Amino acid sequence: MAEPRTLTPDDAPLSGAAVVRAEQVGDAGTIERIVLEAFGPGRFAKTAERLREGAAVDVGFVACLDGHVVGSVRLWQIRVGGTPCLFLGPIAVQRSERSEGLGAALVQACIDHARTSGAAGILLVGDAPYFGRFGFDRVGGVRMPGPVDPARLLWLPIAVETVAGSVTIG
Repeated sequence: MAEPRTLTPDDAPLSGAAVVRAEQVGDAGTIERIVLEAFGPGRFAKTAERLREGAAVDVGFVACLDGHVVGSVRLWQIRVGGTPCLFLGPIAVQRSERSEGLGAALVQACIDHARTSGAAGILLVGDAPYFGRFGFDRVGGVRMPGPVDPARLLWLPIAVETVAGSVTIG
């Protein structure tokens, strides 16, 4: 897997001692623990995880509380029908810190990055009511490389209003 690159701003305040910053190499073990706790070993059988295995990380962000990583998210380089896009996920926040706005701050960091990256938009597999508040909406005509509930396939346009075609790593 490609190493995440550091972006600016490196630290974006949330509230109190909470910050979102670019993922660093030393964060990997903690991120894996948080993601495993959130999704369990069954995540490895999911289409989204299979896609991420071959894709390059564009950027990763972590949420830190009192200097400790308590959440993470990554954006992956993909193509939809040949159009360069970003794929968001997995997003995970340590169970004890959920409902504190950290997940929303991580999603917003991804959106802010995508707006400056030249990506057509962000694709994800997720909960429409949660991600809809950020502007994500269901997308038709996009084919993942495995089974996915079409109601959970969501798109946020950045430079391109909509995309269609097969999702490939890119």
